[in-house]
Amino acid sequence: MAEDYTKKEGFDVNRKMKSADKLKIYATALIASGLSFTAGAQLTSSGYGFLDIPVSSHVHALGGVNSAIIDNDIMLVDQNPALLGPEIGTQAAVSYMHYIGSGNFGGARFGMPAGERGAWAAGIRYLNYGAFDGYMPDGTATGSFTPADIVFEGSYSHDITDRLRGGINYRMIYSNYEQYNAFAMAVDLGINYYNEEKDLSFSAVLTNMGGQIKRFDSEYNRLPFDFRLGYMQTIGSSPFQISINAWHLTRWKLPYYSHDKNDTEKRQEIKSGFFSDLFRHLVFGLQYSPSKRFYLGVGYNYKTRTDMSAYQRNFLSGFTLGGGIRVRSFGFGVSYAMPHKSASTLMLNLNWIIREF
Repeated sequence: MAEDYTKKEGFDVNRKMKSADKLKIYATALIASGLSFTAGAQLTSSGYGFLDIPVSSHVHALGGVNSAIIDNDIMLVDQNPALLGPEIGTQAAVSYMHYIGSGNFGGARFGMPAGERGAWAAGIRYLNYGAFDGYMPDGTATGSFTPADIVFEGSYSHDITDRLRGGINYRMIYSNYEQYNAFAMAVDLGINYYNEEKDLSFSAVLTNMGGQIKRFDSEYNRLPFDFRLGYMQTIGSSPFQISINAWHLTRWKLPYYSHDKNDTEKRQEIKSGFFSDLFRHLVFGLQYSPSKRFYLGVGYNYKTRTDMSAYQRNFLSGFTLGGGIRVRSFGFGVSYAMPHKSASTLMLNLNWIIREF
């Protein structure tokens, strides 16, 4: 019988189904490491880590976290509701990610201006983790099942001044894990300052404020509440933009599991230090964009790289890359990451400007 990887700390499905007195899930190490990456952290007690998966391939290309990116893409709203504005026009978008292992993640969103200084949007996202085998405590197989999460969300933003904008996201979150299900609600509040002359963007966001309305069992699962800061700016008169985003700012210490490659027993140890904690809070991105209709981007997320150190990471762990192009009213984006040497993620993004503002 396979090792019970759901006992690994950081495995989101296990955390949500701690009533495993009735059910155990057996999965491969690949899926376990993938869902640990999905949860966005090791050694954390909050569930619903899938909310941190970006819906935009542009964001994914720049490291997976970016609350200050400026682009005519309605999918950016999940990072910061203040990135939504009337300038997007009437727009629809869809995205799909082939996630680590057999997971599939997708989203769709529609939005339009609300007057001269506001905009609204509505969307849905869905994460399917793939098939799992269920067993009773005595080892009796209960058959396969497919855990999944679905999110319904609405957004609104309003220009406070010509350069400052505020916004709000509201989410209803439903999760189903075999016979267990839960329902939660969350709110994001964000602001964005954008100086078009200097091509300077700065953001501050409070994410996932809320809680469970219906629990999986008697245990309460916290939402991944976070405070984030984002910065993005063009470098001089060049076609390059740099971005620096700080996340998980509600706590300083972000320890992680690691092991010595020379240790044949693969014993894990908890690591934490000043510089390690500092860089696990930061996500870096570099973008080449000679025009508003084309970009190439690369990102580095040190937290992702160190989260994978307990497993079999490769040289590319923590790095992401991607690009996008706009032809007439259609925009297409693609991004790629390989956090584990045996698994990768590929995201595709398509948006359509139905009517310009």
